Amino acid sequence: MNKLFKTLIYDGQVSLSVADTTDMVNDAIKIHGLSATCAAALGRTMTVATFMASGLKSDGDRLSVTVAGDGACGKITVCGNGKLFMRGSVQNGKADLPVRVDGKLDVGGIVGKNGRLTVVKSMGLKDPYSGTAKLVSGEIAEDFAAYYAYSEQIPTAIALGVKIDKDLSCMGAGGVIVQAMPFAEEVNLAKAEETVKKLSNVSALIKTLGAEGIMKEYFGCTDGYSRYYPQYKCACSREKTAEILRSLGKAEVDAIIAEEGVIKVNCEFCNAEYVFDKSQAEELFADSLKDG
Repeated sequence: MNKLFKTLIYDGQVSLSVADTTDMVNDAIKIHGLSATCAAALGRTMTVATFMASGLKSDGDRLSVTVAGDGACGKITVCGNGKLFMRGSVQNGKADLPVRVDGKLDVGGIVGKNGRLTVVKSMGLKDPYSGTAKLVSGEIAEDFAAYYAYSEQIPTAIALGVKIDKDLSCMGAGGVIVQAMPFAEEVNLAKAEETVKKLSNVSALIKTLGAEGIMKEYFGCTDGYSRYYPQYKCACSREKTAEILRSLGKAEVDAIIAEEGVIKVNCEFCNAEYVFDKSQAEELFADSLKDG
């Protein structure tokens, strides 16, 4: 089960979040048939996006994160909502690279360090919040830390990890995120950052200790923290697809039907396919024709 635990540490001056997203990454691998390196890149992004989504105010609030580098995987997209229903995709999910000389997956290489990270939050306001930052390394953790520093002005330290087995299943995935509260003293923030630096192999620690074990062993947290249980769950439906087709207009839909015979729409996040034949396509606009 995916888990996200959140609490305050060091006299309430630093927020701590520890996530286990192993099942979420395995769901993404099964849906998209990802290569090992793309699975690691998407898994790291989904872990941070899950943390971000946990800060949304209501269940209906929405989050969208894109990592667009110049590497072979293309654009990474992760979306979620206040219920922590998360979903993600990789533009070229089967692209891969040899492991680095240290034996680790070359996430920075597959993502590329030239590009941008963009975060959009829709929270019931007239206009959504949008923030962006240049990629620093393509390794995801450093990129999100830079985003928080430059776009939201929040000192943040992040450790992320995704361990992929030879059969391309995820053995352990998750992350640790610490952020300074507005009144945090420099000594406590430095202490938190130093602890995060010790978590260079966080995926292995997720597998052996679990999220709660990391909180206890590295930060001395034994209880009193908030618990969340995110999951990989797509928001697509036939009804939402119908709305998208209506937005194209009757002339466009009729042209597609005339050329293809049917309209097929595939969801990029779960690979569900929605098919509309000629009569079903006509029904999309039946009410508007009556009104007219």
